[in-house]
Amino acid sequence: MLTLLAFVLALAVLIAIHEYGHYKVAVLCGIKVLKFSIGFGKPIYTWRLKGKPTEFCIGMLPLGGFVKMLDEREAPVDAAERHLAFNTQPLKSRAAVVAAGPAANLLLAICLYSALNWIGLQEPKAVLASPVAGSVAEKAGLRGHELVQGFGFDDEEIQNIRSFEDLRWQLMQAALNGRNLRLAVSKNDSSAPSDAKDASTREVNLKFQNFEAAEVDSQFFRRIGIVGPWTPPVIGMVVPDGPAFKAGLLAGDIVQRVDNTDIVDGQQLRQLIRSAGSVGLGNANGTGAGNSAGNRASGNVALLTGVVLTQTWVVSRNSKTLYLPLMPKLAADGKLTVAKIEASIGAAPEFVTVRYGLFDGLWRGMARTYDSSVLTLKMMGKMLLGEASLKNLSGPLTIADYAGKSASMGVTAYLLFLAAISVSLGVLNLLPLPVLDGGHLMYYLWEGATGKTVSDAWMQGLQRGGVAALLGMMSIAMFNDLTRLFG
Repeated sequence: MLTLLAFVLALAVLIAIHEYGHYKVAVLCGIKVLKFSIGFGKPIYTWRLKGKPTEFCIGMLPLGGFVKMLDEREAPVDAAERHLAFNTQPLKSRAAVVAAGPAANLLLAICLYSALNWIGLQEPKAVLASPVAGSVAEKAGLRGHELVQGFGFDDEEIQNIRSFEDLRWQLMQAALNGRNLRLAVSKNDSSAPSDAKDASTREVNLKFQNFEAAEVDSQFFRRIGIVGPWTPPVIGMVVPDGPAFKAGLLAGDIVQRVDNTDIVDGQQLRQLIRSAGSVGLGNANGTGAGNSAGNRASGNVALLTGVVLTQTWVVSRNSKTLYLPLMPKLAADGKLTVAKIEASIGAAPEFVTVRYGLFDGLWRGMARTYDSSVLTLKMMGKMLLGEASLKNLSGPLTIADYAGKSASMGVTAYLLFLAAISVSLGVLNLLPLPVLDGGHLMYYLWEGATGKTVSDAWMQGLQRGGVAALLGMMSIAMFNDLTRLFG
């Protein structure tokens, strides 16, 4: 229910803002607006403002909206009102009305990002979890529990990193632009401020120069090796009669070692447990001779018999060190066989408050919106050229899923979600497809350059092509949605 409500509210807000942009600029340009609708289909509620000619309504299908203006191309217009018709307006006025919808969405994103910058965001501290084996981060020398203090592209000056989300953004920018990213890292010290520098600070170079744009997809951060912030390897809820319960593990236990593997963080521990049931990480006699990554897996899996051998877990409990024998159980996870201990792993990461002043917060809100817009356009361009995976396209099911998840995390997360979707909606509508606002702006560009309007024949052909392209995009997005959610 929360997912549905969050999704409908997000659609209503974003569509209302978009259509209000068209409506407001049309009124300012002296155009008579006949109808303002949020949603399509039969109206479920209508109203009029006193002294205004516009009928406002809410339609049954909240998947879009429209602003209907007086226009000679749609219906006969009385000679006395011809000056109020959209089609009789100068080119700059018509272009302004069309561009106002996407601009309103981008302005909303700026307002949301700026407001959140002023209020302050609780974001995970930029402390790294143990990197994924064989990833860019591991090859660069990262081992986990490092505090990222700053970043710099290629030979540029090092700038401060405020949070883990800031780091993720810079990683994405580096990969898409094919630029190497230098990170200034140090040993994590919870008592030190996030921008403190000390003698132990070192630089790590993440090489993205030859990184293929097609690799920037849903598995992007896993390939880089920086999946999430560091979390302590603490045992959470323990399922009664499960392997962890039988071994004597209790909530609050801190895991220090599993067999001969030292545990750095919760992510590493979760991966180690899962890999105990994966093909290729051990051998039949349980000696671990077939395990080439001894620092990442215990190597005591009897693969040929499908049996997981007992592991020795070293945990800290109330300042005491305990040695507990634990035998994970095998379970199917899609096409894989993984091991489970039936207990939650890892506590919440450490958070920092990221807050900016009035002008700095506004500037960063504008910069975030601009960067997000450019990033979206680059991704779309690379997908069009076949340089990036079409799996990056998301449809209404994925958006609804994210809406529900962000709403469950609180107002701040939901507003961040709204800002991100508002940017996407604004950029999408500026694409030069005839059925979108960008398509109409393309017509006006032609008219401004040649002094002639696009002919009806060309208009009809372009409209059909635009509809086909949009339906194709929607089909791919829906297929991706179904694959992510049910695949």
